[in-house]
Amino acid sequence: MAEHGGGGGGCCPPMDLFRSEPMHLVQIIIPIESAHLTASYLGDVGLIQFKDLNAEKSPFQRTYAGQIKRCGEMARKLRYFKEQMSKAGFTPTVKTDGKSDISLDDLEVKLGDLEAELIEINANSEKLQRGYNELVEYKLVLQKAGEFFKAAQTSAVAQHREAASDQGPEESLETPLLTDQESKTDQGKQVKLGLLAGLVPKAKAIAFERILFRATRGNVFLKQAALVEAVVDPSSGEKVEKTVFLVFFSGERAKTKILKICEAFGANRYPFVEDVGKQEQSITEASGKISEIKTTIDAGLLHRGNLLQTIGEEYEQWNLLVRREKSIYHTLNMLSIDVTKKCLVAEGWSPIYATEQIQDALERATTDSNSQVGAIFQVLHTKELPPTFFRTNKFTDSFQTIIDAYGVAKYQEANPGVYTIVTFPFLFAVMFGDWGHGICLLLVTLVLIFKEKKYSTQKLGDIMEMTFGGRYVILLMSLFSIYTGLIYNEFFSVPFELFSPSAYVCRDASCSEATTIGLIKGRDTYPFGVDPAWYGSRSELPFLNSLKMKMSILLGVAQMNLGIIMSFFNALYFGNSVNIWFQFIPQMIFLNGLFGYLSMLIIVKWCTGSKADLYHVMIYMFLSPTDELGENQLFANQKTVQLVLLLLSLIAVPWMLLPKPFILKAQHNRTHQGQSYVPIAGEDESLQVEASHDSHDNEKFEFSEVFVHQLIHTIEFVLGAVSNTASYLRLWALSLAHSELSTVFYEKVLLLAWGYNNVIIFMVGAIVFIFATIGVLLVMETLSAFLHALRLHWVEFQNKFYEGDGYTFHPFSFALPGDEDE
Repeated sequence: MAEHGGGGGGCCPPMDLFRSEPMHLVQIIIPIESAHLTASYLGDVGLIQFKDLNAEKSPFQRTYAGQIKRCGEMARKLRYFKEQMSKAGFTPTVKTDGKSDISLDDLEVKLGDLEAELIEINANSEKLQRGYNELVEYKLVLQKAGEFFKAAQTSAVAQHREAASDQGPEESLETPLLTDQESKTDQGKQVKLGLLAGLVPKAKAIAFERILFRATRGNVFLKQAALVEAVVDPSSGEKVEKTVFLVFFSGERAKTKILKICEAFGANRYPFVEDVGKQEQSITEASGKISEIKTTIDAGLLHRGNLLQTIGEEYEQWNLLVRREKSIYHTLNMLSIDVTKKCLVAEGWSPIYATEQIQDALERATTDSNSQVGAIFQVLHTKELPPTFFRTNKFTDSFQTIIDAYGVAKYQEANPGVYTIVTFPFLFAVMFGDWGHGICLLLVTLVLIFKEKKYSTQKLGDIMEMTFGGRYVILLMSLFSIYTGLIYNEFFSVPFELFSPSAYVCRDASCSEATTIGLIKGRDTYPFGVDPAWYGSRSELPFLNSLKMKMSILLGVAQMNLGIIMSFFNALYFGNSVNIWFQFIPQMIFLNGLFGYLSMLIIVKWCTGSKADLYHVMIYMFLSPTDELGENQLFANQKTVQLVLLLLSLIAVPWMLLPKPFILKAQHNRTHQGQSYVPIAGEDESLQVEASHDSHDNEKFEFSEVFVHQLIHTIEFVLGAVSNTASYLRLWALSLAHSELSTVFYEKVLLLAWGYNNVIIFMVGAIVFIFATIGVLLVMETLSAFLHALRLHWVEFQNKFYEGDGYTFHPFSFALPGDEDE
């Protein structure tokens, strides 16, 4: 749940994470003339959730639909400004000097003027840029095509000189190639060729040439030359590699076909003259115009930059004002208007502790709006279930989010988030225990915490944002992992003698392998955690695994007992004595008569050093409860205790199943006999009565449904007591897997590479070890242990007491993050 806090005057009572804040339904009658200011002040307080009293109306039928439309239009303009600033590389300036003094009406006019001016500047700039790009292309066409003609003229001069050397002395370059008679005969056959010049994208040049020749049946002459650098296309505004082309054709039909082909291929055409002098003149004129347009474009960009900079200085305040006004009118649309159309009636939920702050806000709104009539505030009595509101801070918020992901607590239901702050990172650490890996997690988390101000204002990726949001969860996970890692005595799977030398020494001087065989206990017991000598002998590791397995059972039974105790607190708080006598007590007897007894046997065996087989004890407790225990007896009168516990566990099953449906039926008959309504005492009492109110009270009592429901609940608990206890063995399994993977990476990668006595091989092995540790142990194993710890809380712990069918308190508040495009 998001972090909430009280605003305005008055002090808030201490936070109660164990149960949600006491709420009440309030009604506020607000005069029309002070409605806007009242909503504004209540948004500053941020501790009231308004009910929609106009749910049957569409958004367009509501009172303030026009104002919301205005705010939406201003929000659109602001988004347009933000987009333009982003394209220009400007960042809006964040000011901390309070609210903007400009009114909404003045802001609407100003935004309209600024938008019109910016659109005009962009249109002119776009038009000029297009003309500039066309002139640049035109100049390139003139230059390249001119080179074609110069090359052709040079070639023609050379050919004429060569031909002149073969002619008689009377002939020259100016001598006609045809005789007078031939000229007169072929004069009617002379045809003037047409010319088209332009640019075509380089990627389409080959296809352009092929289609051109096919369409004209080869009756064209095409000359192409690729440009060295890409040019900006006038149409798209993007840089494109292009090729200059010249097409010589004959006839109008050919020209029409060529024009259509150019259009289809996106070829830009430009005018071109064959006269060399006019070509030079056109190039000079184009260069002059390019320079003039460039100067004009630069001036326009400077003006546009100054305008965007001015907008950026006020953007955040304008955006805040528009969003604030829009949320105010959205809230006012949820209020109903009375028949006189002089007052608005609001209903909503608020914490009881916020009453004084809300009343102060109403009084200030009346005074500041010069209203002749003040707002009326009163508490309504209702049987409707209030929303759930836990006041959290940045540390507890992430733990509360873990619980809310399963389901929001019902109003005044015991909140498991309090215990999750400790139990979740601890169960994670039991599976992840390695103080070397814990230190790595701690360093990463400290970076996130030290830079939280920077990261909280940035848009992070989905994975990074989730990691940053749970930084304090990961902080405790890493600290608990260091603690359990010290207990397991594992540092990247390597044991160390941190607190004292090992308690085991070599039996005699001839002992050559002191870490594997021949060890005896010669010193005091290792003071903290696992003795490092245990890791030297694989024959001793089964004891360590047995220790982890039994510890998992102890932790599981303890947490399940905590869940049942939480159900007792719920029943006690709501005054539900039926659940206390016929749910809490038999569940405690059944669970502890079997698995609580097993936990006690584990502790007794540890303390006494007995060799008793606990598997044999538990199995034959059911199969042969009267047989003698023999060497498996751990304490006096153990057989009698087992018989009593077994008998109580068997009695607990019908105790849970049978009495409760009959008692509920009797209560229903007694409640509905002779009266349909009961008086409501006080507001707090009425809410507590409603919280424990059975949903069947207002309906016909179906005994069969209640009995079947109780039967399912009983079977689920009995089977769940077994399966849930077994499920906690995942603590042992995940811890074993993590330890073995660490050992494999250390021995089979790092030590193996070190054994080659080669620097390069060792460096490769070290790199593989580092990446395997980060990728597998610090990422995948962390995620795996996190998910298993999550499952143990959601399924094995919370199902004992937590219904999670409430709904979250969402107050009208300007302090909470909102959707800008809403």
